[in-house]
Amino acid sequence: MLKIAMAQMEVVPGHPDVNTATILRFIEEARAKGADVVIFPEMAVPGYFLGDTWEQSAFLRDCESYGRDIIAASKDITVMFGNVAIDWQKKNNDGRVRKYNAFFIARDGELVQPDNMPYPYTIKTLMPNYREFDDTRHFFSLQKLARELGTTPSKLLSPVTLKIRGQRYRAGCLLCEDGWSDDYEFAPFELLEKEHLDFYVNISASPYTLGKNDKRNRVFGRQAREAGVPLFYVNCIGLQNNGKTVYTFDGSSTAYNEKGDVVRTLPEYEEALTVLPLAEMKDMAAEPESEEKDIAHIYRALHYGIRRFLENIHMKKIVIGISGGIDSAVAAALYAKVVGPENLLLVNMPSVFNSATTKGLSQELANNLGCQYMIIPIQESVDHTIKQLEETPMVNLGTGSETHLKVSSFVAENIQARDRSARVLAGAAAAFGGGFTCNANKAETTVGYSTLYGDQSGFLAALADLWKYQVYALAHYMNDAVYGREVVPQGIIDIVPSAELSSAQNVDEGKGDPIKYPYHDYLFRSFVERWQKATPEDVLEWYKAGTVEKNLGCEEGLVKKYFPTAADFISDLERWWNLFTGMAIAKRIQAPPILAVSRRAYGFDHREAQNGAYYTRRYRELKAELLAE
Repeated sequence: MLKIAMAQMEVVPGHPDVNTATILRFIEEARAKGADVVIFPEMAVPGYFLGDTWEQSAFLRDCESYGRDIIAASKDITVMFGNVAIDWQKKNNDGRVRKYNAFFIARDGELVQPDNMPYPYTIKTLMPNYREFDDTRHFFSLQKLARELGTTPSKLLSPVTLKIRGQRYRAGCLLCEDGWSDDYEFAPFELLEKEHLDFYVNISASPYTLGKNDKRNRVFGRQAREAGVPLFYVNCIGLQNNGKTVYTFDGSSTAYNEKGDVVRTLPEYEEALTVLPLAEMKDMAAEPESEEKDIAHIYRALHYGIRRFLENIHMKKIVIGISGGIDSAVAAALYAKVVGPENLLLVNMPSVFNSATTKGLSQELANNLGCQYMIIPIQESVDHTIKQLEETPMVNLGTGSETHLKVSSFVAENIQARDRSARVLAGAAAAFGGGFTCNANKAETTVGYSTLYGDQSGFLAALADLWKYQVYALAHYMNDAVYGREVVPQGIIDIVPSAELSSAQNVDEGKGDPIKYPYHDYLFRSFVERWQKATPEDVLEWYKAGTVEKNLGCEEGLVKKYFPTAADFISDLERWWNLFTGMAIAKRIQAPPILAVSRRAYGFDHREAQNGAYYTRRYRELKAELLAE
């Protein structure tokens, strides 16, 4: 009876030595458990998100060398693993050496060649070139190779015949995107389906995205059911990045039987190895569908991502500026679980505009966490800065004339924000021996509701891919499920969100941020996360049809509540669109790395240019029509 092991390993990007040691350890474990086959993830040797490290020939040679170590370790066991493959005699379209994203199979120290492939490995066919993926920049696809050889991908894509203990097995080998072919002209799975296979293997390097696992179970379960053979999906765990955006890889490796049932799922964010007897899978009971709420998955992604990020940069202590607001409170509760309260310093930095209410809530939060706490008032420093700016002469060296700067109330707000971050938090972090955080949420990041070199600063923006409603949900989840007690004070959850930078933002009077989160969270989300991104033209079409809330997914009645007239609605829409496509882009470019959890995170996942706001001809027609009514 054929026994197949799924090895869910942590892949450390750019460290083939570390990854190979992990692979060799898992091979020994699989062999000890009686496995005939052991499967590892896509790009298990080099890692996946490496930037332009792929252009280093020395690194590529190292990956080949470590691949040979794995092949040599395949005595009496079939090892399936992902690695970069190099044809040193050929070139990619960029003139650099030819590289393939490849699926290797080794047995008894030799590679097993797919039936029709010109190389002793399977080449990835479908190259994702959207969101965070940039495969075509570095890798040559099977489709391109087929054209080069004057044939078709269907002629090259072929099963691998395995000879194990006197039996022959035919395996269909896919690399990640090859199983997600709905929007491609070519479907590798369907071509292999004609080959009378015994099982499929999909090796993946698939970052966590909220809701992706449910969709994968539907797609891959259907594929296994229609083909009538089991399918093994093996993903990695770990943390990888493309510089600006940081991604967690959750694993969640899954085995599907020939009925399409999920019969084995490996845990999120844990290394694990499981062995399944191929012949018995059809009789295995289907695992129950998870009833966990989305916020539980988000919490695990954030906790794991923060922990591994800190380990990667060797940071053990954290400083957080807390205001008595929800974002900094949730950040504090989250980091306290990662580094421990003894390594967490919370700093409250009140000005004359901070109420006794929020100062008291900050103290309550710190008490609940049992962490380090400081109160550093900033008003004296802010006043000193304003005085210096206004009283220091500004000399025109061409004419010798003198003038003086005038600090407006808006500039004074920015001075407060920068004093807190650039002076207090940066100094406290250096003295404490750690780093300080950026606590921005996704709504603020969308429209640049932050201050450059102020509250936008920090080493990581862990919450910047969460909308405000998700931040509130995370507060409730941590109180209820993580801590089992009220850590984030209910008063912080209940209070109106406010930056408290002026008397116009007095929380005791119910005055807060200009962003109406119950509506704007969803409006901003339509700008960013819809696959067909919404523009003001789309929004005005919905407004005209009376379907804004339906299309955005927000609560019914909010448009009439917030915007009594079409002029009010249009003014609000243009205000935020101008910011989203204007200054906010410059701010996002300078923002800290963002930890991704959504289907579209800022950074490399959402590529944008600083071109300014644009309104289509149809938008201008709709606007004129609505304002004339």
